[in-house]
Amino acid sequence: MDKPDDILPTYRVEAARWARERGQSLWERPALEACVAGRAAGLRVLDLGCGSGQPIAQWFVARGDAVTGVDGAPEMLAECAERVPDVTRILADMRGLSLEQRFDIILAFNSFFHLCPADQRAMFPIFAAHAAPGARLLFTSGPGAGEAVGRVGDSPVYHASLAPSEYRALLSAAGFKVVWFRPEDAELRGHSVWLAQFAGAPSGH
Repeated sequence: MDKPDDILPTYRVEAARWARERGQSLWERPALEACVAGRAAGLRVLDLGCGSGQPIAQWFVARGDAVTGVDGAPEMLAECAERVPDVTRILADMRGLSLEQRFDIILAFNSFFHLCPADQRAMFPIFAAHAAPGARLLFTSGPGAGEAVGRVGDSPVYHASLAPSEYRALLSAAGFKVVWFRPEDAELRGHSVWLAQFAGAPSGH
C-alpha cells in the first residue's frame, strides 16, 4: 500500500495504533508558535489531516483557538473525538475540500506530503479559498523534488515533494508570501517545513 490512493485505506486500518504511538513531545512547537506569533487566542484553525488531534490540534484548543479538523479516515476522527472533543470534526478528503469558510491558520502538517505531485499542485487554490486575510499556512514537504515510501505501523505509506522553487511559485500564484522555508531543520526533527502568509488573491483571479 505504497501508492497515493492507498493513504486513506492505510490510515483507516492503522488509526488506533497510530493514535496510541503518535509522539506527544510536541517537537512541532516552534513552527506552531510561529503561526500564532503576535496573534491573540481565538483564531480559526483549519487542520487538514488532523488525525487523532494530538498533539497539534490539542495545542491550539488549549490556547483558546477554534479548531476544525478534516480527515478522510473516519477511524481517525473517532480517535480525535475521544482525545480532543473540542475539535469540530469533518470527514472529507482535503483534495476536494470546499467548506465555504475562511480560517486564520491552515495546517497541512505531515499530511499534504502524502499527496501525489499533481494533487499537491491542485491544493494551493484550495488553501487560498479557505484563507482569511493575513492567514498563515503551515505545511511539510521534502527538501527537494522526489518520492519516497515510509511506514505507518506495519504499512508502507507514500510521500512526495515538489522542488522548493515550484512550491514558491505555487504559493505566489495562490496569493501567499513565503515567510520561511526550513529544509530538514534539526529543531523540527529533520522535517522540511513551510510557513506562508495569505496576502489575498492575485489580481485577475
